[in-house]
Amino acid sequence: MGAWVHRELGLTDDELDSIVRRLGRDPTYTELAMFSVMWSEHCSYKSSRKHLATLPSRGDHIIIGPGEGAGVVEVVPGVAVAWKVESHNHPSYVEPGNGAATGVGGIVRDILSMGARPIALLDSLRFGAPGDAHTNYLIDGVVGGISSYGNAIGVPTVGGEAVFDSCYAQNPLVNVACLGIVEGELQQGRAEGPGNVFVLIGSSTGRDGIGGASVLASAEFDAGSSEKRPAVQVGDPLAEKLLIEGCLELAGRGLLVGFQDLGAGGISCPVAEMTSKAGTGAIVDLDQVHRREPGMAPFEVMISESQERMLAVVDPADVDEVLAICERWELVGRVVGVVTPTGRVVVEGGGEVVADVPADALAEEAPIYDRASIRPGELEELSAAEPGDGPPEDLGAALLALLSSPTVASKRWIWEQYDHMIGLGTVIGPGADAAVIRLPGSEAAVALAVDGPGRYCVLDPYEGARLAVAEAARNVACTGARPVAVTNCLNFGNPEKPGVMWAFTETVRGLGDACEALGTPVTGGNVSFYNETEGRAVFPTPVIGMLGALESAADAVGMGLVGDGEALVLLGDTGGSDFGGSEYGKVMWGALGGRPPALDIDAEAALHRLLHEAARGHLLRSAHDCSAGGAGVALALAAFAGGRGFEVELPGDEPHRSLFAESPGRAVVSCSRDDLDALSDLAARHAVTAVRIGATGGAALDYGFVAVPLKVAEKAWSTGFATSISTTID
Repeated sequence: MGAWVHRELGLTDDELDSIVRRLGRDPTYTELAMFSVMWSEHCSYKSSRKHLATLPSRGDHIIIGPGEGAGVVEVVPGVAVAWKVESHNHPSYVEPGNGAATGVGGIVRDILSMGARPIALLDSLRFGAPGDAHTNYLIDGVVGGISSYGNAIGVPTVGGEAVFDSCYAQNPLVNVACLGIVEGELQQGRAEGPGNVFVLIGSSTGRDGIGGASVLASAEFDAGSSEKRPAVQVGDPLAEKLLIEGCLELAGRGLLVGFQDLGAGGISCPVAEMTSKAGTGAIVDLDQVHRREPGMAPFEVMISESQERMLAVVDPADVDEVLAICERWELVGRVVGVVTPTGRVVVEGGGEVVADVPADALAEEAPIYDRASIRPGELEELSAAEPGDGPPEDLGAALLALLSSPTVASKRWIWEQYDHMIGLGTVIGPGADAAVIRLPGSEAAVALAVDGPGRYCVLDPYEGARLAVAEAARNVACTGARPVAVTNCLNFGNPEKPGVMWAFTETVRGLGDACEALGTPVTGGNVSFYNETEGRAVFPTPVIGMLGALESAADAVGMGLVGDGEALVLLGDTGGSDFGGSEYGKVMWGALGGRPPALDIDAEAALHRLLHEAARGHLLRSAHDCSAGGAGVALALAAFAGGRGFEVELPGDEPHRSLFAESPGRAVVSCSRDDLDALSDLAARHAVTAVRIGATGGAALDYGFVAVPLKVAEKAWSTGFATSISTTID
């Protein structure tokens, strides 16, 4: 073994010394490979674990929090769901189609590992400006990968977001969330019971994905990153569909003692984690692992990230039944090991022991770094820079420019490639504030939203994170749901750089404070570091997946204006200076400066309670939150969704501030004239400002100080992104 082979595997000199001390000898190559994946940033969270431990994770609705394959939340008594979001950024940069597809497969298996049936997907995507040939290639590949995999496995993609900014041009972010319904007993990733056996279920093992966790996902990119293509896994959605059904039958029959998916780290990960959690050990026989490539070395078998595989712990008395069920679902099932009481992971292959390592050393004793954290000096310049809040020459032209900007414009080109009605549980689908999914066998439903305002976070990561949580909760609340739980995906640059680490710690602090204030505990998630190419990092981008509970799907409120002559009401207060990091500043002035919008978290929570209670009382005909582009854009999007215009007068002395300020804690709602007094009284009881601003109907977006024909505005919105993406895609 070469003197520097550990560096090629992503381990530092100090980490190698630590491994040698734990073993009392030099590691074998297989052991070194196992440590490289288990101690990678991707698997061990060695730079983030210390900070993530500060997040609130307990609450009345939380059944299982961080530490398992997914969090589990009780929506209504007796009805529980599994909920998680994860990233597949690096693979999607190298090979967008397979990278995105296997991201879907991986998050689905996380949900499956809890014994839950996957029933909905959402995606949160970040790219550079569409129109550039390479960016369009990435967009096309990622969307194609998500749609082909999700559609084929029969799980609807029901919502999400797509944001475009130059910082993501060489570092696309591909975050995918999945919801599952718990159908029977919950499963956990524990290897209990010495004498029980490990059964590897699913696809055969090949060389795809080797080094994905330790090399691809735990290092910056450079000009040669395209050479990392072999580290991207290859997915087979039809195999995944069979895996879902077969494994759910095994769980339903009570045949699983422990259960975990195989993703980053290959076989090494579940064996080490399951035994470490249970205080047991394992003997793994690599000769029993079914393979699709000849001549694989033991280390390759142990760390291969081949997809569509699960590892089950099974009572020996149940093995024949387990294997028979696998065969019926056309799944390969092999007994590949046994649980031992030793606390050690022993790997055998070719008649010899190729690894003998303490399970805790792999899983629990990975180094935890307290990395240097320094506030970047350039933030002073950003804070002092112009936020882009000057008045435009033409209000109507400014509105059309915002509506046609890629981040605001219709993403129909994306979501029309997804089948969002598979399973017939989708009550509100793509394009809305949040998706609403009716839960099988219940009147209850959940509302799901993903949000991540990176432009706010680059100005102030603490406030940006608070705003991200607030917006995700507001989106859920606009459907009438009560926000109850968060999953998160934290996307950052190189944590070894003090400025990046400062932004990360401030983001986690803001996330924790907002979740505590809103009563939405964090059930788990993912940290993706090293989103950086040739020294340029993405904006700090915390993606918040918010889950809201609806006691009845019949209470769900849509965003579209649904009738003429109804009252339009602006809920919440507009701050005229809330332009820092705004879409208006970006589109009209090319500006990124100032301070993010000011968040009053108590006022935000009051708005959520008002929206929930008003929906339960059937007082709302529509509701849409004010976020990117302000109230002017919010009203326009509600008009497009309902196919009718409006006539309003927004409060404020300066029209462009009334229209485009991105003050949080606001929503535009409509109600019948007969319900206006009741809604106003309810708002007063919740101490939420409620101003009737006008009425629905007509063929124009009439703001009082400017009016634009509905058809003109809708054309700008519907073609803004589609035209850009079609410039280089047939």
